[in-house]
Amino acid sequence: MSYVGPDFDPPQPRRSRRGPLTVALAALVPGALAGWLAWQAVGDDSGGGSDRAVPASSSSSPSSPGSAGPSSSRPSASATDDSRAGTPSAPAHSSSKPVVSGSLKGKVVVIDPGHNPSNFQHASEINRKVNIGTNWKECDTTGTSTNSGYTEARFTLDVAHRMRAILEKQGATVKLTQDGDRSFGPCVDERARIGNAAHADAVVSLHADGSASGNRGFHVILPASVHAGAADTRPIATASRDLGEHIAGLFVRETGSAPSNYVGDGTGLVVREDLGGLNLSTVPKVFIECGNMRDTKDAALLTSGAWREKAARGISEGIVGFLHG
Repeated sequence: MSYVGPDFDPPQPRRSRRGPLTVALAALVPGALAGWLAWQAVGDDSGGGSDRAVPASSSSSPSSPGSAGPSSSRPSASATDDSRAGTPSAPAHSSSKPVVSGSLKGKVVVIDPGHNPSNFQHASEINRKVNIGTNWKECDTTGTSTNSGYTEARFTLDVAHRMRAILEKQGATVKLTQDGDRSFGPCVDERARIGNAAHADAVVSLHADGSASGNRGFHVILPASVHAGAADTRPIATASRDLGEHIAGLFVRETGSAPSNYVGDGTGLVVREDLGGLNLSTVPKVFIECGNMRDTKDAALLTSGAWREKAARGISEGIVGFLHG
């Protein structure tokens, strides 16, 4: 997601470095990123994907503005696999099986695909301000895109479909905040309410960043301890961090991507208090920025169907690990 728009501040300047960036691979232990293995992550850190991103065609399927709530339609992941250039080879440490097995029957997971493919057609509606507890923000934004036009909204829906398939196979009940079936939105406050109303055991909001070229890698955004207006994250802050740490560790393992080189000090974790989707949540919730769409190397990964499958698996396995404790 772009840092310009609702819930986002201007991008932070890229940090200067004295040599190759050293990052860490999360140790796969229950409940935390127990340690990082040193791993060089400049240039070829994401599996050798091509720098070429493939332009995407429009895929929106809007309905009436009044539609709301999670969608029940289920397009297949392959239907949204619209860009295959830059597919990296699988890292040696990648696995095709969940790191944690076992039934998720009785567990509810809400996936929040950031933005909406048709938001750009509804500027007045998405610019409407909503209360996020700490202040007022726009309802939603259009999100960002690669330089070749592959949009964040299409990326997030594709990964959401892949995650839903993975998690449902393990018995979880999976709900989406939107499935490209609305004319715009939902607004950030409604996204939070959908997870709350579902009494979700875990909620993950999917995004991709729109930072400067050269800024690379993923980061997971955790809710700060906020108590203002309708926002009170104090009961969920600790559990949300646990969820985020599990996701960060498994995302590294499955995708081969490194933690962000421009926020989070190499940890892949960032705490924010200005996000309505987190501030208004009453259940464990995190955001994940899967990469930077404005960097050609990251864009080559984000536009690869094979890489998106790895991303979906990494996030899903992180959720499974969190739910199994």
